Amino acid sequence: MRLAQYRLTDEPHGWPGVTTDDGEVIELPAAGAAAGVEIPDTTTDLLDAWNWRAKAELAVEHATETGVGVHDPAELDRLAPVTDPQKVVCVGLNYRDHAEEGDNPIPEEPVLFSKFPTTVTGPDDTVSWDPAYTEKVDYEAELVAVIGEEARRVDPDEAMDHVAGFTVGNDVSARDLQHGDGQWIRGKSLDGFAPIGPELVTTDEIDDPHDLSIAADVNGERLQDSTTANLIFGIDELVSFCSQAFTLTPGDLLFTGTPPGVGVYREPPVLLGDGDTVTVTVEGVGELTTRFAFDAD
Repeated sequence: MRLAQYRLTDEPHGWPGVTTDDGEVIELPAAGAAAGVEIPDTTTDLLDAWNWRAKAELAVEHATETGVGVHDPAELDRLAPVTDPQKVVCVGLNYRDHAEEGDNPIPEEPVLFSKFPTTVTGPDDTVSWDPAYTEKVDYEAELVAVIGEEARRVDPDEAMDHVAGFTVGNDVSARDLQHGDGQWIRGKSLDGFAPIGPELVTTDEIDDPHDLSIAADVNGERLQDSTTANLIFGIDELVSFCSQAFTLTPGDLLFTGTPPGVGVYREPPVLLGDGDTVTVTVEGVGELTTRFAFDAD
């Protein structure tokens, strides 16, 4: 299943939806209500609901047969597939060659940092910043795991049972703030600095999350090109490791790290500016294109 969040252009709030093979979008709460099944209005609440996949599948089946809750995508705005995570957990230096390009030691255990939930933005949104505040904005292509079931002190062999699926992410980073502070949270947490989407692809749709091509194109030029087979710590290890320290809850986002080729370490550096676009592609998960712009207001 491929979940996303949408809203009609005149609606203030969005809702979780599923795209059909015909390209139409099914509004799960409306279709579920018509089928006698209550489906929450956000992806986070949906993932926290008992037997949520079966409920969503029933809503899709009812909508397909009756036309209730079916929309033309041209009438809709796309939102981030998860808009209200409790936590955005990120893993640094999780590709060996990325650690090496920055002259960092290979970590013996996952290096964690966080981004604030206010960083999360959708696939059609523009990421903007004040160029007087940061002059070194960078891109990072990432596979993002979305938690589907509460995880607290889980073993690695049980960890994937707590993952609902995956989405594409860009760990946008203000390198001057990140490196100047000596710790990463400010440089990683400017508003909008975690674009994700366009969909949450459930785990049953992905044969092996540790064997997916991952790439980033900046203004059409391929600058990152790798595979998740090069992850130092796999998703099962990461979920287990995080859960030993804090409880992961449905809707939490886990950015799993970026491969080599980020802008700050290129010769010459390639940093983002007004009007640039970055497209992050993860095989089987999707393609996320983000526009960047200066905002001095």
